[in-house]
Amino acid sequence: MTTKPKLKLTHFALFTRDIERMEDFYTKVMGFTVTDRGPFPNPEVKVNMVFMSSDPKEHHEFVLLTGHPEKDLEFKPNHHMSFLAENLDELRMVYDRAIEDGMEQPRFISHGNAWSLYFKDPEDNTIETYVHTPWHVPQPHGNQMDFSLSNDEIMRETEKYCRADPGFMTAENREAAMAELMAADS
Repeated sequence: MTTKPKLKLTHFALFTRDIERMEDFYTKVMGFTVTDRGPFPNPEVKVNMVFMSSDPKEHHEFVLLTGHPEKDLEFKPNHHMSFLAENLDELRMVYDRAIEDGMEQPRFISHGNAWSLYFKDPEDNTIETYVHTPWHVPQPHGNQMDFSLSNDEIMRETEKYCRADPGFMTAENREAAMAELMAADS
């Protein structure tokens, strides 16, 4: 019997001010599909919901809800939302769509273990879209990179500075070490 649950994050819900604009952004820029929509099941709660997914096996990976307070809060409890892309070409597609949609210039950062684009959605929530690299360096780690480089140049530059880090290892070795640690921790 394990002493620790093995939970997996599957979805999140985000309150919005302009649900139509946010739906447009997440379908056109981020490539999600609306899987369902409607009012909250309790009629006393005046909230509309839009369910979205990129995986046909998952009814929803996130939900947009009406009801965000009109007043801007100085502190945002959500630091960022993160979406995994398949490869650098898909990351470039998201970049192009974000620019076309009027988002400010995304920042391209290498964390050694991932290449990440950071930009804001229409309601100022930070989005990270990332791709795994085949390497690992201790985190936190961030290296500003030039996204206009070719995929091969990005790979070479990232591998070079990762290998210079004393904590460098392959992603495969890191995954094996973490599996061992998590098994011992359960």
